[in-house]
Amino acid sequence: MSEQVQNVMSVRNLSKVFKSGVFKPKYTVAVQDVSFDIKPGTIISLIGESGSGKTTIGKLILKLIKPSSGKIYYKGKDIEEIRNKDELKEYYKKVQGIFQDPFATFNPLYRVDRIFDMIYDSFGYDKSNKEERIHQVLQDVNLVPERTLGKFPHQLSGGQLQRLLIARALLMDVDVLIADELISMLDASTRIGVLNLLVELTEKKGMSVIFITHDLNLGYYISDESLIMYKGRLVESGDTKKIYESPVHPYTKMLFNSVPEIGKRWDPEEEFLPEQVIKDVEEFYKENAGKGFAAAGENHYVLYSID
Repeated sequence: MSEQVQNVMSVRNLSKVFKSGVFKPKYTVAVQDVSFDIKPGTIISLIGESGSGKTTIGKLILKLIKPSSGKIYYKGKDIEEIRNKDELKEYYKKVQGIFQDPFATFNPLYRVDRIFDMIYDSFGYDKSNKEERIHQVLQDVNLVPERTLGKFPHQLSGGQLQRLLIARALLMDVDVLIADELISMLDASTRIGVLNLLVELTEKKGMSVIFITHDLNLGYYISDESLIMYKGRLVESGDTKKIYESPVHPYTKMLFNSVPEIGKRWDPEEEFLPEQVIKDVEEFYKENAGKGFAAAGENHYVLYSID
């Protein structure tokens, strides 16, 4: 338990199975036996293709859905035990999420100031220095309060709205921020600014970020550690630089081989065969039967087999 307290959050053997249908139910395994730790002031990239389970993990941490098995500990406490209204309120003061589409987060009928008013009304913060604090967090995310407050969502860009959501997290002084495809809808010039802002805030405020993405380049740029997801399983994890420079799992290798290289001409005859990736993974597991999830080096772990 002492190790869990040192980590701001710990995930242990987490699984989620979705059921559909009544008379002939079907079961979909979205997350299977995933474990990792989140240290204070670090950025962890959760990387994988669509359907790999990364967004489901974010929803489980945010208590939007319940796990089928496994535990999530926040500062040593099992979040499953956080049930009553007051405890949930305290949890959401410290664990927040920002999702892909900033325009869907804001009600177009209300001015953007409402997201700050709701924090004070819902969580009972002291309102004596409300205006001063709001102005400060807006400046922290490089927004001019006078040009931002009082506007409707359609009057601001996607980048500005995302920065507003980050400012909301700062106002609440969160410990863990789930950033799910945070910048996928932003233009290239705005993306780098938001990423740099996240890095700066983790260094200054000690906030931890789970950066959910399918973009390997963004993961490498921003994260201290990376978690590679494949079909609901965590197949490779550890120091980002080590994983990117020396990938071990066949799926991780495939991801890196799929990244276009500057100066390399695209071969129109080259084909990507998903069946080959599945075959390579199965052969990898057979060759390493019995190893399970083990170290491939210092702070570098690989799922060698699933038996």
